[in-house]
Amino acid sequence: MKKLSARRRHPLAAVVVLLLALATTGMVYAAFVPTRDAKADETAQSLTIEEGKKLYAVGCASCHGTGGQGSSDGPSLVGVGAAAVDFQVGTGRMPAATSQGAQVPKKKKVYTQAEIDQLAAFIASLGAGPSVPTEAQYGPEGADIAKGGDLFRNNCAQCHNFTGKGGALTHGKYAPDLESVDPKHIYEAMQTGPQNMPSFPDTTLSEQNKKDIIAYLNAVNGDETVNPGGLELGGLGPVSEGLFAWIFGLGALIAVAVWVAARTAKAKKS
Repeated sequence: MKKLSARRRHPLAAVVVLLLALATTGMVYAAFVPTRDAKADETAQSLTIEEGKKLYAVGCASCHGTGGQGSSDGPSLVGVGAAAVDFQVGTGRMPAATSQGAQVPKKKKVYTQAEIDQLAAFIASLGAGPSVPTEAQYGPEGADIAKGGDLFRNNCAQCHNFTGKGGALTHGKYAPDLESVDPKHIYEAMQTGPQNMPSFPDTTLSEQNKKDIIAYLNAVNGDETVNPGGLELGGLGPVSEGLFAWIFGLGALIAVAVWVAARTAKAKKS
């Protein structure tokens, strides 16, 4: 009887065995599943890049070179990043028409967003560059509209006007109107500096600064915009306002002067 009782299992033995089995299963899962997921993501990214390469060969290589190295007809795309592709192709500026003016205008886009993502992935694989921003980066959450107005007037208004209405530059070039432009594309333009625009990397304008500027533009160009100063005259700034003052203000003064002179002449005759 003593021998049988000595060999009897402890009541907690089954629990300990179960816990050991669960721990072993967890370690095996942790060791293999993330690797499998990482490989799946890597495969999907490779397929995206490959599809982008095919699109690039048909629609872009004739100007930018087969490897994105550039040519006499188009600049190098190595290192421009996915953000530049998403902006240029997403706004229809690329592919460019055969004959262009002083700069490439915005037009209806040729590719779907899925195809743009594939092109962007391929160009990003050629060299590190700015990535496509997320909604958290350019969305209104946490933005300071007043600070954005200060930043816009100090860094952007010289070309785009005080409320983003655009303006003329030299030799037929121009700064485009920013009304109704996708906030993502405004962010990407600040990141990449397309055409005549300088780039504003995070070292110049932080991510929060860009968010604030976009919030300001949305506020002054929104559907519910209120102009406390009265008629905005197109929002074109002091030139249009000064012209309005000269034409209507000076014109009113001339009319008053003529009226006073006429009344004075009548008074003298009587």
